Amino acid sequence: MQNQARSMFLLFALVPLAAQTTVCFAAAAAPSAETKPPNILVLVSDDQRPDTLGVFGNSLIRTPHLDALAARGTRFTRATCSNPICTPSRAEIMTGASGFRNGVGYFGGKIRPEMALWADTFRQAGYETCYVGKWHNDGTPQTRGYVRTRGLYRGGGGKWAVPSFDWNGRPVTGYRGWIFYDEEGKPQPKYGTGLTAGISQHFADDASAVIEEAGDRPFFLHVNFTAPHDPLLMPYGYEAMYNPDEMPVPENFLAEHPFDHGNFDGRDERLFEWPRTPKMVRDELAVYYAVISHLDAQIGRVLAALEKSGQQDNTIVIFTSDHGLAVGSHGLRGKQSMYEHTIGVPLILAGPGIPRNEHRDAQCYLRDLFPTTCDLAGLEIPDSVEGRSLRPVLDGSREEIYEAVFGMFRNSQRMIRTAGWKLIDYPQAGRRQLFDLQHDPLEKNDLSRDPQHMAKQQELLARLRTWQREHDDPVLKTSSGTP
Repeated sequence: MQNQARSMFLLFALVPLAAQTTVCFAAAAAPSAETKPPNILVLVSDDQRPDTLGVFGNSLIRTPHLDALAARGTRFTRATCSNPICTPSRAEIMTGASGFRNGVGYFGGKIRPEMALWADTFRQAGYETCYVGKWHNDGTPQTRGYVRTRGLYRGGGGKWAVPSFDWNGRPVTGYRGWIFYDEEGKPQPKYGTGLTAGISQHFADDASAVIEEAGDRPFFLHVNFTAPHDPLLMPYGYEAMYNPDEMPVPENFLAEHPFDHGNFDGRDERLFEWPRTPKMVRDELAVYYAVISHLDAQIGRVLAALEKSGQQDNTIVIFTSDHGLAVGSHGLRGKQSMYEHTIGVPLILAGPGIPRNEHRDAQCYLRDLFPTTCDLAGLEIPDSVEGRSLRPVLDGSREEIYEAVFGMFRNSQRMIRTAGWKLIDYPQAGRRQLFDLQHDPLEKNDLSRDPQHMAKQQELLARLRTWQREHDDPVLKTSSGTP
């Protein structure tokens, strides 16, 4: 059947991109039911800690729709984003490759032209590709393989921007001048500029409409939400959902990070005052959780539209986030760290060929989603893709595909994580941290200066240096730190 599907895919692949951009779902050619490949629905949140879903062990937060998605799919407990900032992380998702390879290691980086793109690979295979939500990379969705956009949200609306403030009265610095655009590329100031309390609803409206309009042609729908990225605004009707006085402070809370980790006074960190206090963390978490619960409700609407369309059983649904967030853990407020609460991401896959109500502890990256969907849909994985298919882990033929995963942030942080250990190297600060994750999953006890663990530290450091050399890491050329 996969060979039949590939033949059908190639018929669509012969149509040039310029011609396909005018094709609507309803008018597309209809493959037979026997050969129709699975649809792909990708749902991505923004700045969401991996422990902020009920199904991932959080007994306080209310996320019934994502919990239900996990019940009919498989969740990954050790997924990582690799580079915890929006633009590089999203570039990894689109290219299936790390920033070293795809050219986007920092804000402002441009995807190299030789990179295959996730959406374009499926477009060439006959899929109708559509993009909804936040666009935070170079180019436009149309230049990155998406035939359609709906509910596109990006910068360029500065002339409509007005002063705004978050839930705590702090002036908004992020997303000023961001605005919605319609399918013709015209700005839609009627939906407001910057983040609004109900913004997730707008994305869900458009994603649901795309699903409702879908015809017989397979679709690839990529939905990038902005929640729960700051500025945090309390969703209407959620004001009393979480009592700040009852919010538990993270167990690894600190009043201040013990040293400059490379983003000590960055924009995200200035959202909290120094020293951090339990009260400010509780207050922030109450709104953060409310925004996530509102996001969950909107994702529930999208999934309901999918079920109503009759295509749920033939749709691979992916939910994840571009990276996590500290919100008080380790004395930090923002992202830009190698700790589990930030380098880790929630990851759920559901649909045909995916086990139901199971979990996997295999380490993996966001860039593995591209090759995984190719594998599940019967497509060849492009040569430029660096990630690996998770299918062997899903079907149980392998317990892991990586012995170690690696992370980076600018030139200030590098990380290696194995099954039970993590080493973080801070070349600019001249510091290292070593954590025994099996006995210290919250990373509270740094063992880097313990003589009993020096051999383990040197072993991990040697593996990290090998990885850096293989990727021509510029840190090795500029760092004056110890080898």
